[in-house]
Amino acid sequence: MPTYHYRCKNCGYDFLKEQAFNDAPITVCPKCGQKQVRKVYSVAGIQFRGNGFYRTDSSSASKAKSN
Repeated sequence: MPTYHYRCKNCGYDFLKEQAFNDAPITVCPKCGQKQVRKVYSVAGIQFRGNGFYRTDSSSASKAKSN
């Protein structure tokens, strides 16, 4: 089950909640009770491994074409 990050715009309370994809998003803050909770979106961490991911790298397919 995915974990979602929420933040209350009223009191600034940050919390994580494990929810199924079809669960409704949380809108009421568990700390202050206001309807000011929003999901916090962030960039997913990824790692590129191997050759061919940078402009200076070249894949074996492009090397074969140039020969």
